[in-house]
Amino acid sequence: MCNPRFPCFWLLSLLFIIFLLSPVAGLAQSERQVLQLDAAGPLTPAMVGYIERGITQASRRDAEALILLLDTPGGSIDLMNRIVQAIRASEVPVIVYVSPRGAIAGSAGTIITLAGHVAAMAPETAIGAASPVGGQGEDLGETIATKEKEILKATVRSLTAERGAEATALAEATIEEARAASAVEALNVGLIDVIADNVPDLLERVDGRQVRIGEGRILHTAGAEVVQVPQRFIEKFLHVLTNPNIVFLLLTVGVQAILIEISSPGGWVAGFIGVVCLALGTYGLGILPVNWFGLAFIITAFVLFFLDIKAPTHGALTVAGVASFIVGALVLFNTPATPDFQRVSVPLVVGTGVATAAFFMTIVAFAIRAQRRPVEVGSEALVGRIGDVRSELAPVGMIHVAGELWSAEIDAGQDHLAVGTRVEVVSVEGLRLRVRRHPASTG
Repeated sequence: MCNPRFPCFWLLSLLFIIFLLSPVAGLAQSERQVLQLDAAGPLTPAMVGYIERGITQASRRDAEALILLLDTPGGSIDLMNRIVQAIRASEVPVIVYVSPRGAIAGSAGTIITLAGHVAAMAPETAIGAASPVGGQGEDLGETIATKEKEILKATVRSLTAERGAEATALAEATIEEARAASAVEALNVGLIDVIADNVPDLLERVDGRQVRIGEGRILHTAGAEVVQVPQRFIEKFLHVLTNPNIVFLLLTVGVQAILIEISSPGGWVAGFIGVVCLALGTYGLGILPVNWFGLAFIITAFVLFFLDIKAPTHGALTVAGVASFIVGALVLFNTPATPDFQRVSVPLVVGTGVATAAFFMTIVAFAIRAQRRPVEVGSEALVGRIGDVRSELAPVGMIHVAGELWSAEIDAGQDHLAVGTRVEVVSVEGLRLRVRRHPASTG
């Protein structure tokens, strides 16, 4: 047993204090969080909403920092401005990290990267080519292009003011001359702050760095817990709806379903599917840079398909419809000035056009077959049917045919048919059948 006068007492007391404080230290370490957002693909309203939500969530959690993993070919200036404003207004340091290897911060992505309180890139990534284009992907007129470029250059000058003259010059060149730079080139001129292999490496490299938020803030990111902020289902769904291939398929299915509903009214499934697909496709058309003139060709194509069903021309209208359909889809999505990442797949268009033609040709074939098929309902359908006598025909009696009893009369040239005799229906006269002995009958 230790006496207070002996050193062991103080040793045990010191160990007890360390034991009590160590969980607190561990808790403080685990409480340092860095939130991570993954923004891949063209800028869309859904992506902007996701980034804004992530920044708000980081502020509420009092996170040490927010990492925005960026891989984008760009998007509209309006959406870019919303992201830049959200980043610059953030109370939590935002680290824009162009990642993974092979990723790009193209066009509007360049300015978003520069807007980060820390700009970072992974090896083998690229940044730049930020020259503005029109809403349909076309080159702007000289006056409008000059205005847009000057505004964007003023923006990057303010974002690179503390990065040095070379960084500002390169940032302006990405807008004026559509220049692009590799991660190493960007780092050498100070356009970005760091190159990191992955997120843990990034956290180590930016640890201790001072960022300009309010009166200044020192990052303590080494060993911090990284918390993923996943996209919600609706954010993922709306982002998918801006894929031109998906939009094209939605429009195709939607119009086909509507035509099926019109040609065979009374149901609701086809009509409901058509309305939903067209509504979703219209949302995508409102986001993508499209040439609306292409819709005229697509609508014409489906009108031709529909006419070929109602007035079969042995496929002539369907062939014309396929040509109109393919031309319309390419005009709608693939104008020469449309960026590659916003174009629809040509093989998909051709394949869908052929599949649509085959679908309508099948319907046309059934329609023609139905027109040529003998009538199989009503009294006319009884002509040529075989039955047997149930009540002696002399010359009038009863026969059983097609599962029913009918009043029958012997055809001319015969005057008597016994019960059980096989007979063939010659004609229908009101509610009475005219019959004759069937050649195979032995009655």
